[in-house]
Amino acid sequence: MEDSTTTTTTTTMAAAAATLVPPWLESLLSTPFFSICQAHGDATRSECNMYCLDCAGGDAFCYYCRANRHNTHRVIQIRRSSYHDVVRVSEIQSLLDIGGVQTYVINSARVLFLNERPQPKTAKGVAHACEICGRSLLDPFRFCSLGCKLVGIRRNGEGSLVGEKGISELREGAEHGIFHCTSPLPLPPTTSNARRRKGVPHRAPLRS
Repeated sequence: MEDSTTTTTTTTMAAAAATLVPPWLESLLSTPFFSICQAHGDATRSECNMYCLDCAGGDAFCYYCRANRHNTHRVIQIRRSSYHDVVRVSEIQSLLDIGGVQTYVINSARVLFLNERPQPKTAKGVAHACEICGRSLLDPFRFCSLGCKLVGIRRNGEGSLVGEKGISELREGAEHGIFHCTSPLPLPPTTSNARRRKGVPHRAPLRS
């Protein structure tokens, strides 16, 4: 028989996670992009790389569908890097707390990946790795993608904002489908044995 304390803790964590995740995020992460629009297949910009946050749960659509059906909605554009879906930080950071997620500069724009990218095996001696999938990271972030951050929030039931004021603001934003951008998540203690960089050497004073 399951312990009542464990059940209560699990329920509390699930409830907390629900308030920390906007209603459109899961749908965004599971939506396939870059198919050819059936209505505008002959047009030059017919790739379905747009997603509407106000019509959460809908399919991806193209540039022309946006003008016809979503011109007054909140829409983000998905891009591709090495066959994986990315979104520009400038488009998502006002809608979602991306703190703790590794970002990259691609074609002069800072982006982040939507979902986990398979990696055969984490190389030895890697200083930073995703807490969820173990993928090696360039910088001391906690997650490799929005998808892994979502798993982390639901697994740990922890908030992405520090302090009661931040949690209150996040709940208020979640009610309106908005996940406020905040400072990065606190990082766990590192176990890296990398050497610290030495200071600039100084010459001994010359003797007369």
